[in-house]
Amino acid sequence: MISPARCSARSEPPLLEAGGRELSEAVIAVHADFELDRLSHGLFFYAIIYNQARESPMAHAPDVLICEVGPRDGLQNLDVFVPTEAKCALIDTIAAAGIREIDAGSFVPPKVVPQFADVDAVMAHALTHKTATIGALVPNVKGAERAIAAGVDAIYFVISASETHNRANVRRSIEEQLDGFRAVRAAIDAGPADQRPHLMGAIATSFGCSLEGEVSEAAVCRVARGFAGAGADEIGLADTVGYATPKLIRQIVEAVRREVGSQMTLRLHLHDTLGAGLANAVAGLDAGIRRFDAAVSGLGGCPFAPGARGNIVTEDLVFMLERMGLSTGIDLDRLMQTREILARHIPAQHLTGHLHEAGIPKVLRRAA
Repeated sequence: MISPARCSARSEPPLLEAGGRELSEAVIAVHADFELDRLSHGLFFYAIIYNQARESPMAHAPDVLICEVGPRDGLQNLDVFVPTEAKCALIDTIAAAGIREIDAGSFVPPKVVPQFADVDAVMAHALTHKTATIGALVPNVKGAERAIAAGVDAIYFVISASETHNRANVRRSIEEQLDGFRAVRAAIDAGPADQRPHLMGAIATSFGCSLEGEVSEAAVCRVARGFAGAGADEIGLADTVGYATPKLIRQIVEAVRREVGSQMTLRLHLHDTLGAGLANAVAGLDAGIRRFDAAVSGLGGCPFAPGARGNIVTEDLVFMLERMGLSTGIDLDRLMQTREILARHIPAQHLTGHLHEAGIPKVLRRAA
C-alpha cells in the first residue's frame, strides 16, 4: 500500500490512490494459504475492510480535496509571532478533523518572514501525522533542499503572473524564477523515487494584481506553460489579492487547461478580499476543479501584495460543499475547535467566518 506520506515524482498525491488493489491481493493470499469455512471467510474479509477503512486515509477519497493553508499562508502576514506549541496544536487539530493536506510552513530566511523561524520544529511535528500530506512553501532551491531534508510530502513553489509582484515577492524576474523551479525539480529527482515530494507550481496573481491591476490570460498561461514544461506535478491558480469573479475563474481555468492539457491537475487558491471567495469556489467547481486551498478562520494575506485579505474560510467552504452533496471527509465540529487555539494568540480582527458567527446548523452537525 502506498504510504500517505510519500509519492513518486510526477505522480498524483497519494491521497487519490485507491486501496482496492491491496484488498484483492489480500483476498488472493487468503484463498491460497488458508482453508477457511464460509463463515470464517466472511468474518476475515470484514476485518480486512474494517481495518483498511480505519487505517487508510485513501479508503474513501472525498469528492473535493481541501488543503489547509492556515499554518503557513494564514500566519505569514501577522505582526505577532505565534508560539511553536500553538502552531503544533493547530496542526494537530486540523489533522484530527480529517484534513488530508496541510501547508504547514515555509522554508524561508527568518529575516524575510520571522513567523517561520521555527519551521524546522513545526515541520518535524507536522510530519508525525501520517493521515495527511504535509507540504511546505519554498522560494528557491535552498528552501527546497531544506524541505527535502525535512522529509516533506509536498513542495509548493510560487511564480507570479505579474512581473512586478514576482520581483516584490522573490526579487527575481519570472524567467529567473522559472530557472529556480527547474533547479527544485532537479533536486527532487536526485533523490530516491519513492521519497520524492509532490511538486506543485503555484501561479500567484492569476486573477489580478494590486501592483499591476489586471493580469492577462496570456501572462497566466505563460507561467503555466513554464511549470508544465519544467515538470510540475500540479499547477495551482492563486487569486492572491482576491480580485477574481466567477466569470474570470472559469475563463482562466479553461485557458490554462487548454494550454497544459487535461492531464495536468489544477487547484484553486482563493482569497476573500471583495467577498466573492465562495462564489469563485463554485465557479471553480463548475470548471472542473476539485482541489482548493483554504484557511481556518479566514486567516491569510500576502506580505508582498498590498491590500490582500484572508483566504476563503475552510469551515464555510466545507459547509457549503457538504450541503451541495460533495464530500470533503472533514469533521466540522473538530475543525471549529481551531478557533479556540487561534483566539489565544491572534487578535480577533484577524479571525472571521460565517459559520463561527452563526454556529453549525443541526442539518450538518458533522460533515465527515
